[in-house]
Amino acid sequence: MEKIWIQSYSAGVPAEIDVDALGSIASYFDDAVKLYGERRAFVSGSTGVAITYRQLDKLTRELAAYFQSVLKLPPGTRVALMMPNLLQYPVCLFGLLRAGYVVVNVNPMYTARELQHQLNDAGAQAMIVVEVFAHTLAKVIANTGVKHVVVTGLADMMPWPKRVLGNFLIRKVKKAVPAYSLPGSVTFLDMLAQGAAASFKPVAIKSEELAFLQYTGGTTGVSKGAMLTHRNVLANVKQGQVWSEPFLDRNEELISITAIPLYHIFALGGCLGMVGMGGTNVLVADPRNIPAFVKVLGQYRFVSMPAVNTLFNGLINDPDFAKIDFSKLRFAIGGGAAVQRPVAERWQKITGAPLVEGYGLTECSPTVTVNPFDLKEFSGSIGLPVPSTDVSIRNAAGEELPIGAAGELCVKGPQVMVGYWQRPQETAAVMTADGFLRTGDVAVIDEKGFLKIVDRLKDMILVSGFNVYPNEIEEVVMMHPDVLEVAAVGKTSANSGESVKIFVVKKSAALTEAALLQHCRDNLTAYKIPREVVFMAELPKSNVGKILRRELRDLA
Repeated sequence: MEKIWIQSYSAGVPAEIDVDALGSIASYFDDAVKLYGERRAFVSGSTGVAITYRQLDKLTRELAAYFQSVLKLPPGTRVALMMPNLLQYPVCLFGLLRAGYVVVNVNPMYTARELQHQLNDAGAQAMIVVEVFAHTLAKVIANTGVKHVVVTGLADMMPWPKRVLGNFLIRKVKKAVPAYSLPGSVTFLDMLAQGAAASFKPVAIKSEELAFLQYTGGTTGVSKGAMLTHRNVLANVKQGQVWSEPFLDRNEELISITAIPLYHIFALGGCLGMVGMGGTNVLVADPRNIPAFVKVLGQYRFVSMPAVNTLFNGLINDPDFAKIDFSKLRFAIGGGAAVQRPVAERWQKITGAPLVEGYGLTECSPTVTVNPFDLKEFSGSIGLPVPSTDVSIRNAAGEELPIGAAGELCVKGPQVMVGYWQRPQETAAVMTADGFLRTGDVAVIDEKGFLKIVDRLKDMILVSGFNVYPNEIEEVVMMHPDVLEVAAVGKTSANSGESVKIFVVKKSAALTEAALLQHCRDNLTAYKIPREVVFMAELPKSNVGKILRRELRDLA
């Protein structure tokens, strides 16, 4: 497809990036330390403790030296990280990557079964885990290949004596650390001490070498590791940087709020982008506590915030959110799930800055498209393909469709993974003969190059032969002022094959099913109108706040 979208780029955004100039994340980090040594790199939102690029350089060298010289693990070894947004995370991340290891990010909320699957599938030999989740690892470690474990306390990055007091309160007073037994494990602080006594030997890392096994459900099948190289990730980081740089003043401190978990590729990419620009990532470990999160936001004049629709929705419904100083905010980026128009419009009214929607997936490191940051209002689209990216809308036969026709979105670019770890057949199933990744999402593209996701192929509801897309139903329902959240799914119907069922969280207790259905009748054609409404106290969500339609389908 001709790159018709370039005509719609913001002024100053190039059509291409220099992929050949990309090195490794290790060298990328080294450059940031040299350029921005005394700037704050990361700040803990809950404690206010900050580490500069220079301090992070020292800590990551110590960690790398421990794994190199004490454990004597060779480059390429897979090492799992299991922790929320703590200051320990960037120390582990950059320390492991500098030593040439492959990072395997693990969701801390995993069950023992899920953890065992991922560790075995990745072939992880070592693991760093926060102690509140160490009991999960203890249940399965004997059934995995993990031989080396480092355990960190929640307060380990706080200065003494607050560190000692903080860990005591967490362990003994709050009793937040379930009992576990991991013989032979070492503490995070002991690891750093042993690393400081050893020496770090810089590793020559090629851009095409693996940096991450990033696990995802993908477009088909069970959880599997997307193989992301240093080149994949840095290409996507560079794509994001050139997209945002025309709107940022590099002479001021660039603060980004990192509330999405860093073990998720969406947050990870944004974090790395800020590092390359000498910015400060404010880490929020528990964004679901909206009142506490709002207090954190009030302490910083931040320029950007990536998040998901449910989190933006939670913030704008907090009475104290509007009191925050948004004078430095340039853009907020919504991803992970569709941004709903009512949420985006209210966000912009309160903050004065746009909430722009982007689109990506783990297999693309993750960003594929994003809206220009100079749009004056919510576009309803997922934006334009980022520089050096090709897209194609195709039918089931793999034929490219014309502008305006709905089909599967296919993507090609330097950010696209090299494949699924040890799954050549599944890799082949999602790659076309001409090198495009099949996303599994239904999209349309207009004459200006803007794309819109109609829905997931697997989420589409077929009502009497008509395609019904949950995103459209949800956006209409969210237009009702008494609705806080909604999810739409298909329910088997004897008469129509499937019918629409919605699960709703009320904003006002006065909302009735009759009133909501009348609202739907006023805004939807007959076959799209929900046939059943279920009111719930809350909707099931993933670790990053995406509403889990699959769990609701089980209830349908």
